[in-house]
Amino acid sequence: MWAAAGLSACLLELPFPLAGPMPVWRSVFAWFALVPLLWAILSPSCEAGRRPLRRAFLLAYLCGLLWYAGNCYWIYETMLIHGGLTPLVSALLLVGYSLVLGLYFGLFGLGVALVRRATGSTKLALAAAPILWTGLELAASRITSVPWDQLGYSQVDNMLLNQLAPWTGVYGISFVLVGVNAMLTGGLLLDRSHNERMPVESMGSHPSRKDKNAARVGHPGIIGAVLLAGGTAGIFLAPPKPTTTATAVLIQPNLDVAGENNWMRPGEWERHIAEFTRLADEQCKTGVPNDRPSSLGWKSYLAGIPQTGAPMGEIVCPPYPTHPDLVAWPESPAPFFEDDARFEQAMKQVAHSAQAPLVVGSVGMTLAADEQRWRMYNSALIVGADGARVGRYDKIHLVPFGEYIPFKRLLFFARKLTGRVSEFTRGDERKVFRLNGHRYGIFICYESVFADEVREFAQLGAEVLVNVSDDGWYGDTSAPWQHLNMARMRAIENRRWILRDTNNGVTAVIDPYGRVRQSIPRHAVDALPAAYGFRDDVTFYTAHGDVFGWVCVLLSFGIVAWAGRKLLRQCVAAPSNNLSANRQRQPPGRLSCGTADPQIAAGGVDAASTAGLETGATSRDNLRISS
Repeated sequence: MWAAAGLSACLLELPFPLAGPMPVWRSVFAWFALVPLLWAILSPSCEAGRRPLRRAFLLAYLCGLLWYAGNCYWIYETMLIHGGLTPLVSALLLVGYSLVLGLYFGLFGLGVALVRRATGSTKLALAAAPILWTGLELAASRITSVPWDQLGYSQVDNMLLNQLAPWTGVYGISFVLVGVNAMLTGGLLLDRSHNERMPVESMGSHPSRKDKNAARVGHPGIIGAVLLAGGTAGIFLAPPKPTTTATAVLIQPNLDVAGENNWMRPGEWERHIAEFTRLADEQCKTGVPNDRPSSLGWKSYLAGIPQTGAPMGEIVCPPYPTHPDLVAWPESPAPFFEDDARFEQAMKQVAHSAQAPLVVGSVGMTLAADEQRWRMYNSALIVGADGARVGRYDKIHLVPFGEYIPFKRLLFFARKLTGRVSEFTRGDERKVFRLNGHRYGIFICYESVFADEVREFAQLGAEVLVNVSDDGWYGDTSAPWQHLNMARMRAIENRRWILRDTNNGVTAVIDPYGRVRQSIPRHAVDALPAAYGFRDDVTFYTAHGDVFGWVCVLLSFGIVAWAGRKLLRQCVAAPSNNLSANRQRQPPGRLSCGTADPQIAAGGVDAASTAGLETGATSRDNLRISS
């Protein structure tokens, strides 16, 4: 059983990026990765042992711990290299992270086992599995604020299944995946127990051929296999190709996050701003030989995701001067402080040169009169084509240990993580900015993983979304690719174009169906002329948010409360049933606390089985139904 939990953890790693972009075919593993875990939790050997509920929790907890440690292994490297922590402390932080978030898996296993134990029905337990899983995914996004790589993200390239996202968000996709996993598990567990919960009077008779055929047709394993085959076919479907009406220049400066970026040496500031200006003017890119590196003038872009063999593309430049609709500079370690007069003058210079509005990742400054100090924000500054300041968006959802330190007194050692940039203040307002007659919504880095927050920009009227990010902290791990896929799901949920501008990759333009239409290679100083469009329609998810997820949360509470109450009643009733003077049979479905055999709950104890019981006998051997 423990090996089965570990196997599920390994299988769950495969439908997510590991050290580069994920091949689309690996998304198939999400459809059956949980089968070993569910089999272990609901297998007769788990039920027959002592304390089956605790064992089910620990099995699922082990699976979750191993999965989080494998999926988020990049935490160790980030803390070690950029946090300045020792290998031991970095490893302990990863272990602690996995121990905490693995609890959600443990609660899932406990909930499934609780339903099975209270009802004696494997079918009901499997039916509850997708509800419990989806409810716990939403809980993880709200309680611990880490909705990283939820199961539904594995299907971002599945054009059939991700049609649910504009209605249910990523949670509806997770629900379907766990449902199919449950059906496949039912094919293993129910195939040998056709008579589960069959009335006592029919247990001795053989099912007719008609009953057998009906059972085969409606068998959950067969249904699950059909859904798996049909669902995975979505990876072969091509999405619609929406039209584009505008162009943005997304600058990728490729600054070293571990280096000194104060630009204080003679001529250093001027050199960087000149390069910013040059890249902002690169609206048209023409193809040149592919063996020339980008920093030396390689002007082609990738018509897809980097490192996937995507074909090269080029923009045909018209014979007359053109200007982009937007120029973006990402979140980066550049010394761009809003109160710096040099920075203000430089942004005017770039805007005038490009004749386009700017979105610039920077450090916002606000004087807190009540505290007599300056507050710093991780911000995106918006500058008009005329060089005038339009506004500023301050990042609301900050990264723990990267932009602020939670529980400062307890975790004093983590101050090194924010030593380079001080500690940011949380923003308090989501804004939409009107540029060139269109509305833009801007969110920063980590905020892209919070679906219910990103949708608010579209709800406020944003016709296109801009995501500025610095993924340089993650190095060449799985994190930049995981982050990209989560941003792609935001495009699907809201049916919006997303202009994703990063410090060192993956810089890309994502269409409303989640496909990366253009990108540039990682770790290169370059600019992407991104063709995009505008949409003002509102999806159900944009308008109403995580309604489906909250329904699953409420149903999960109801299921757990109902099963817990049912089991408690059985515990209370068991002693009186065992000590009954007239040796009356235990009602069907009633399971005593001291009984581990699920068949008692399935069909009750018949007269022949109870004839030999002595008053007060409570051992499992005496209560077991003979097969």
